[in-house]
Amino acid sequence: MTVPAEPERHRRSGRRSARRPQRKRGPVETTIGVIGELLITAGILVGLFLGWQVWWNNLVLSGQQTSAAQEQSKKWVDEATATPRPTPTDSTKPVAVDPPVMAQPADYEPFAVLYIPRLGPDWKRTIRQTVDVEKVLNSYTAGVGHYPDTQMPGEVGNFAVAGHDSGWGNTFIDLSKLRVGDHIYVQTKDGWYTYVFRNFEYVQPTQVQVIAAVPRHPDVQPIDRLMTITTCNPPFHAGERLIAYNVFQGFSPTQDVPEEIRAAVMGG
Repeated sequence: MTVPAEPERHRRSGRRSARRPQRKRGPVETTIGVIGELLITAGILVGLFLGWQVWWNNLVLSGQQTSAAQEQSKKWVDEATATPRPTPTDSTKPVAVDPPVMAQPADYEPFAVLYIPRLGPDWKRTIRQTVDVEKVLNSYTAGVGHYPDTQMPGEVGNFAVAGHDSGWGNTFIDLSKLRVGDHIYVQTKDGWYTYVFRNFEYVQPTQVQVIAAVPRHPDVQPIDRLMTITTCNPPFHAGERLIAYNVFQGFSPTQDVPEEIRAAVMGG
C-alpha cells in the first residue's frame, strides 16, 4: 500500500517548528562583545605600529650614523691630501717605528671612525669617548663608544669599544659574522690603524676583565696592541656579551686609504 505524500505546506511547517529560536543578546553582552573586538583591533594596530617604528627608526638612525662617519672620515682624508708629503730621500725613507698614539680625548668627543668590511661594503661608525648610553651609543652621529680606562688606537694594551647589537641603528647586530683574518680599520686624524680579527668569546655582563690591557688578566703587563669590541648577545636581548678580539697589524698615514675600503671612504 502506498503511503500518501505529506502535503508541502505541512513539511515546511514541520521544519520551521524544528528550528531552535535564536536568543537575542542583551545590551551588556553586546557591549562586552564590541569592547572585546575593539581591544583586539587596537592590540593588532599597536603591535604593527611598534614593529614599524622599531624597523624604521633603526633604518633612519643607521643611515644618519653612517653619514656622520662618512663626513668625518672624508674630512680627515681631504685635509691630509691637501698637505703635500715630502719627497722621499735617503733621510726620509720610512722606517719601522711605533704608530702614533693620541691622547685620551674629552668625554663624548668624536675621535675616530671605525670600518668593518665584513659588516657591509658601506658600514662605518664614528667612535666617541665613553660608552655613555644616551650621549654616545644612542647618538644619531656616533653609535660606538670607547671605554675611557682602556688604551687608544695603536697603543700597547687594549683599545676597547662598545656598541648596541640591536636598536639605535643595529650597530653590531652582525658582529658574529666576523671570520678569522677579517680586517678592522680605525681611522683617526693621524692615520689608519689596521687590526685583524682573531676570535670570539661569550661572557656574562659582569665579566669586565675582557677589556683589561691583557684581556682576562688585569694584573699582567701588556706587550701586544689589541682591540676588543663588545656588544650584547643574542640580538634584541642583553643576557650576555659577545666579545670580538683583534690584534694590531699595521699603521698607514691618513692619505694612504686602505684599498679594501677606499670606495667606502671616498664615497664612490
